[in-house]
Amino acid sequence: MTDATHWPVPAPDTPHDLDQQLTFLREIDRLKQINRNNLLTTNARPENTAEHSWHVALLALVAAPYFPKPVDVDRAIAMLLIHDIVEIDAGDHPIHLRHDNAAIAAKEEAAATRLFGLLPAAQGAALHTLWREFDTGTSDTAVFARSCDHLHPELMVMTGARASDDHIQIGVDNLATGRASRLKQTWPAAYELLDALHHDQAITGPLADITAFIHQTDALKQVLRATPILSDPRLENSGEHSWHLAMFGLILSGHATDLLADTQAATIIKMLLIHDIVEVDVGDTPIHGSFDAAEIESQEQAAATRIFGLLPHKEGTELTVLWQEFEAAQSPNAIFAKSIDRAQPVLANLAQHGGTWPTYHVTREQLEARVAAKIKRGFPTLWNAIKPEIDLWFANNT
Repeated sequence: MTDATHWPVPAPDTPHDLDQQLTFLREIDRLKQINRNNLLTTNARPENTAEHSWHVALLALVAAPYFPKPVDVDRAIAMLLIHDIVEIDAGDHPIHLRHDNAAIAAKEEAAATRLFGLLPAAQGAALHTLWREFDTGTSDTAVFARSCDHLHPELMVMTGARASDDHIQIGVDNLATGRASRLKQTWPAAYELLDALHHDQAITGPLADITAFIHQTDALKQVLRATPILSDPRLENSGEHSWHLAMFGLILSGHATDLLADTQAATIIKMLLIHDIVEVDVGDTPIHGSFDAAEIESQEQAAATRIFGLLPHKEGTELTVLWQEFEAAQSPNAIFAKSIDRAQPVLANLAQHGGTWPTYHVTREQLEARVAAKIKRGFPTLWNAIKPEIDLWFANNT
């Protein structure tokens, strides 16, 4: 990142900044209800844009060393977290259909203006500029991010369960003449990998390992959590949750240096991108449920070893170490990231009139012990901001 602590998240200027940031983070939850044309690798359902944004940011995290040009991977991740946020207002536009590109561009620019305008002015302007950089592809980093966005849906189609003939043909046409065909110039190795997959040929090398990792982590989108999304009573899945958490990190990490020394926005965001990947094997463990903590810890460590072990050695080792740092919750970055991980489900339950708190018979005292303590340890300002609404709900419902 340009600035290891704050970019592109300016430090908060006033206490009111947090209110605006939370308004934005609540609003963008709606991205979880925008469906894309492509399906999950199991063909179980269409992929939504929030979980797509998480997955393509994850792809950028592990694939950057194999792009032909040097890029700022942290900037690319931030681009990909926000690149489709305008679909909240403008909708998704399948690549195989004809569109009025000028009309779409105008709608998306208006959406970006509205959404980023919810944030404090300096932060909103920084993210709007970042979104435009991605949209226009005006830097090597933006070209890399866009290349990941072109590569990802092709991998979804070509490595998943047998897709319909229509979906396969869309993928073939996209690689031949559509957006993915640009990979032939921007990222030849990725183009060659897709061409091999399209022709049912064996693939080897680092990008093949990354393909296996991306295929495996797609399963996180079908792991249901014990909390709803903010914008609908349905349960959140761990893929879209990981996107939302990374967005919390992107937006709120400017507060971290006011509370904890030696925090870095880039590290916080990457932790939150990968923090729940082990649930592919282990499933979600509800914070208000009953479970054997030692047994879950053992299962999650085994899952981390297996899943990160799919990657090239260097990337797999780095992500294993980062995941372990998050789990240990001793470093300033991990303490702050953990506080965000505890806070987002609270906001979801409050948005859905208590959500699953009644299901789990959650008491105010239980919430204090299992949730508040973790939030206050890393981000007491956030706890103080949401506590009045929590107290009001419990006063009215228990």
